[in-house]
Amino acid sequence: MRTFVIGDIHGAYKAFKQCLKKAEFNFEKDKLICLGDVCDRGPEVNKVFDLLLEIKNLIYILGNHDYLALEWYRTGKISKIWKDQGAATTLKAYPKGMPGKHIKLLQDASLYYLQKRKLFVHGGININLPLKKQDLSHLLWDRSLAYNAIQRKSKQKEVQITRYKEIYVGHTPTLNFGSKKPIHACEVWLMDTGAGWGGKLSMMDVKTKEIFRSKRADKLYPGKYS
Repeated sequence: MRTFVIGDIHGAYKAFKQCLKKAEFNFEKDKLICLGDVCDRGPEVNKVFDLLLEIKNLIYILGNHDYLALEWYRTGKISKIWKDQGAATTLKAYPKGMPGKHIKLLQDASLYYLQKRKLFVHGGININLPLKKQDLSHLLWDRSLAYNAIQRKSKQKEVQITRYKEIYVGHTPTLNFGSKKPIHACEVWLMDTGAGWGGKLSMMDVKTKEIFRSKRADKLYPGKYS
C-alpha cells in the first residue's frame, strides 16, 4: 500500500482524475488522505465525491467549506459566510439536494488524522494544545501554523515547532506565497496549490514525497473561474 495526500480539490473533478492517473493510483490497494474542501468554487463537486467513494482506503478530513455545506444540510439555510465562500457551485451541483452517500462521507469525516507522528489536518492547530483539546476554529480555519512555518523559512530559521514529525495542511493556498507547488517549511507541508482559484491540484506520495500535479483548473474548466 502506498499512501497519498491531496490538497483542496474544490470541485475540480477533471484535475482530481489527472492526479490519480499520473500517480497510477490503485483504488483497491493505495490509501488517499484527502485534506478536505471538496465543496465550493469548482463546478463538479458531486463528481469528486462519487470518485472519492470508489477509493477503498480513503481518509477524509473535514474542511471549512465542507463544514458549511453540512450546516446547509442540517438547517436547510444558506449562511451568509457560506454564500460569500463560494456556495453557489455546490448548490448548482446538487439542485435536488446532496445525496445520502455524500452527506454520510462528510458526517463521518475526521477532524484530523494521525499516522506515526505524521499529522494531517485541514486548517492547522494551536501548537500549545494537545490534539484532543483543539477546537473547530483551529482545525478547520486556522492559518497561524502555516504562516509561522513560512515566516521561519523566509528568515532561514526553520526549526521543529511542534511535537510531530510532519504536518500536512490544506486551506492556506501556496499561491499566497508565490508558489504553484506544495511548500515545505519546518515540519509543515502546505498542500493547497490553488485549484479552487483556477490553479493546479497537487497530490503527494507521503513516503517518497513525489508530487503529481494536474493542469490548471481554469484551463480544464474555461470560463468557470474569475
